[in-house]
Amino acid sequence: MTAIPSSPETRPGCGPDTAGLHTSVLAWFEQNARDLPWRRPEAGAWGVMVSEFMLQQTPVSRVLPVYEQWVARWPRAADLAAEAPGEAVRAWGRLGYPRRALRLHGAAVAITERHGGEVPSDHAQLLALPGIGEYTAAAVASFAYGRRHAVLDTNVRRVFARAVTGVQYPPNATTAAERRLARELLPDDEPTAARWAAASMELGALVCTARNEDCARCPIAGRCAWRLAGKPAHDGPARRGQTYAGTDRQVRGRLLAVLREAVTPVEQAALDAVWHEPVQRARALDGLVADGLVEPLDGGRYRLPAG
Repeated sequence: MTAIPSSPETRPGCGPDTAGLHTSVLAWFEQNARDLPWRRPEAGAWGVMVSEFMLQQTPVSRVLPVYEQWVARWPRAADLAAEAPGEAVRAWGRLGYPRRALRLHGAAVAITERHGGEVPSDHAQLLALPGIGEYTAAAVASFAYGRRHAVLDTNVRRVFARAVTGVQYPPNATTAAERRLARELLPDDEPTAARWAAASMELGALVCTARNEDCARCPIAGRCAWRLAGKPAHDGPARRGQTYAGTDRQVRGRLLAVLREAVTPVEQAALDAVWHEPVQRARALDGLVADGLVEPLDGGRYRLPAG
């Protein structure tokens, strides 16, 4: 891990409070960071990229076993690119949001074709890869290569909302104001900035959580604007909940489970058996086909995409 400087860089306009914020969070991270496989040097940039795709809207506990199996099977981007995209969907298992598997496969193909199999370190080149958005490009550049980028995931946005803005939750969608604040809080020193990105994310994941913030363990509780204001309740738009039971997403998951377990094309009857309601089942299957996750064949049979 990158050594923490004795005092973070302070840019023009960066007051002592910001410097103190950096020092406190970085020192906490040094003592409390989880030993995760994608943080180890041997993970490399490809391991970091795989983890970032898998961790989107998915807890670490569910990602760990799938990640380990994935990088053991495909230790380089070129190894995944050589496989059919359906194999990526199969190996994704029950992580959820399986289009991420197709996007990761597409990124692996592009990395192999455009960059000789090496994950690029340049933010613009990362952003140009299929399936890579602003967050993932910044995260890979920062975590894999130690570059200076504002990395704004849900955990970081929540920490900044509470500690600096003084509200319980950030907006439902990332705003220009949040991006501006993240840039203002970013240390000037590149290695320190990369460390700050990981540390603020870990603080949100372990301490400043969505439902059970643990202020007694927080290294910046004494300067947290939300806490100092008496923890006013959220008064913005209703926060989006995530339902699953009975949704098309559940049906899609059951259909995909049958196809993942099959070594040969699956008959329509086998898919019909997974859900009792025919209209919803047909809609879910059509959606999987439209998303490229399922390939229809002659004779009413289906399989994972072959290429």
